[in-house]
Amino acid sequence: MNLDATLTNLFEGAASARTPRRRIEHRTRGHGYGPIARLMSPSDLGSTLKPFVFLDIFSADRRTMDAMTAGGGVPIHPHSGVATVTVFTEGNMRYDDPAAGTGVISYGGVEWMRAGGGVWHGHELSPGDVPHIQGFQLWLALTPELENGEPESRYFETEHIRQAGPARVIVGCYDEVESPVPAPAGINYLLVTLQVGERWIYQPPNAHSVGWLAVAKGALDAGEPIGSSEMVLFEHNEKPIVLEAVGSEPAVFVLGSARPHTYPLHLGAYSVHTSAEALVAGERRIAELGRRLKETGGLLTSSGMMPVYR
Repeated sequence: MNLDATLTNLFEGAASARTPRRRIEHRTRGHGYGPIARLMSPSDLGSTLKPFVFLDIFSADRRTMDAMTAGGGVPIHPHSGVATVTVFTEGNMRYDDPAAGTGVISYGGVEWMRAGGGVWHGHELSPGDVPHIQGFQLWLALTPELENGEPESRYFETEHIRQAGPARVIVGCYDEVESPVPAPAGINYLLVTLQVGERWIYQPPNAHSVGWLAVAKGALDAGEPIGSSEMVLFEHNEKPIVLEAVGSEPAVFVLGSARPHTYPLHLGAYSVHTSAEALVAGERRIAELGRRLKETGGLLTSSGMMPVYR
C-alpha cells in the first residue's frame, strides 16, 4: 500500500472512530421461497420502513433459471399503488420492449416500474447467458397524487447509473450525484460495493430518518456484524451509518434512506395504497386490465418476452 493510501485509511479510521454509530434496531433473513428470500413485506417491516414496503433478494444458477424459463418463470401478476425497483448484483437479464428498445441490465442497472393505477407484468425480462443471477426487488409506496396515476416502465443500463464513491445511486441524490430514475422525491436507494477493510460513512440527507440495508455478498461491521443475505433496520434518526467490509470478500449491499411516508398502508393481494378508496380503484383497474390481457394475450415480442401491460 502506498503512502497516500495509508494516510487516507488512517484518516478515515480516525473519522469513523469519532462518528457516533447509528444503532441497529432489528435484523432478519426473511423467509425463503425457492430462489427468492422475502426480507420485507408491507404487512410486517414495511409498516415501519415505509415508503420502503417490500424487499426480495433473488439468487438462481443456470439450471434453476432454465427450469423457471421452461416452466414460464414468474407468473404474470398485477400491481397498483407502488413502484418497483429491480437491481442486479451478479449476472444480467435482457429486456425487449417496443417502447424502450432492447438491451441488457447487469450490475448497477435498473428496471423501474411505477405501477400507479395498475399494470400486469412478470415476463418483461429474461436471463442473459450467465451462470448465476442475483439481485434485489424493492417496492416503494406512492403518495396520493401518484398511486392511481399513469403507469411508467423504464430500463436503465449500467452506464446510465452514476456512481458516488463506492455507491451506485439507484434512486435519489447522494453526494451531488443524481439518479436518472424518476422516483418520488425524498428517497435514496444505493447499491454499494466495499473492498475488504474499506470503510464508508453514509450521511443521510436532512429528514431522512428511515434507514436500512441488506447484504447480497460478503459481510459488514456496523458496530455489530451483518452477514450475507441479512437485512438490518437502523434506529429512526438522521445519524450517519458507519460501515466497514470485513471477512474474505468484498461486501455488496443495498442501502435505503428516506423521509417517512406519513400515510397509512391499505393492502390488497398485489397492491399498496394510502386509503381504502384508492385501493378499490386500483384493484378495479387491475381486474379490468386482467380481463383485457386474457382476451388479447398481451403483446409478445419476437424474443418471447411480454412488456409491462398497462
